[in-house]
Amino acid sequence: MRQILLLILLFFVGQWFVKTLRRAQPQARTGADPRQQGPGAWRANGGAQGNGANGANAGALAEPMVRCAECGVHAPRSESVSVGAQSFCSAAHARAYDARKTGQDRPAR
Repeated sequence: MRQILLLILLFFVGQWFVKTLRRAQPQARTGADPRQQGPGAWRANGGAQGNGANGANAGALAEPMVRCAECGVHAPRSESVSVGAQSFCSAAHARAYDARKTGQDRPAR
């Protein structure tokens, strides 16, 4: 019974060791962030490893997101369209919101 438990334990330790080596290999070879190596490399290397854990992005802060007043989608502040106090994900939504608001302000005929 002890031999079976030892074999199971060795199997899991071996799997962990192989996974650790695969994660370290691309970074050691290129010295770059795994997200910059291609679309599949980031997922193959564990995914969460490039979130500032390697020190390259440790000082970078995430850009603030704003909510579109028309559809509710969140967009980065630099890519959003601001009209007055409202933020929009696109110029088309800003126009649609403005048209809807001005239509409500007009008196009925």
